[in-house]
Amino acid sequence: MNKTIALVMIILGVVMLIWTGFTYTKKEKLIDAGPIQISADREKSVNWPPYIGGIVLIAGVVILLTSKRSK
Repeated sequence: MNKTIALVMIILGVVMLIWTGFTYTKKEKLIDAGPIQISADREKSVNWPPYIGGIVLIAGVVILLTSKRSK
């Protein structure tokens, strides 16, 4: 089980190092007056610092190495 978690963390860490965030579009209502509705598409961004990916990657490697030693 620890090996699976470690591998997922390693892959997630590499992905977080390569892509430091993503953007998505959200539809928001501007005016809602009875039958009249006006909405607009707003872009939202989710960003994380690259060192978080490095920390997750290193933690995955540590878990992987310690799980091999325990057996």
